[in-house]
Amino acid sequence: MKHTMLTLVATLGLIAALATPVAVPAAPNPKPNPAPAATPAPPPHPEIREAIASLQRARMHMQEAAHDFGGHRVEALKATDEAIRQLQICLRFDK
Repeated sequence: MKHTMLTLVATLGLIAALATPVAVPAAPNPKPNPAPAATPAPPPHPEIREAIASLQRARMHMQEAAHDFGGHRVEALKATDEAIRQLQICLRFDK
């Protein structure tokens, strides 16, 4: 009788163990790392670009000025235009 009871308990325990679903948490889906946003490279030679912008502002100031800077405005405008042109050529040759 003991043997039958022990067999029955062992069998029921085995059935219960096999019938009970084992909940194992699934591994979370790895999130893909987004590629870092490509930041555009700054334009080369920022000092030359600043010089061009500064000369353009100076040129505009000379053109809009009420006086002729002691007769030198025309020559100064020509020299400023030439300086801007030369700096722009410099930037084109740096490719």
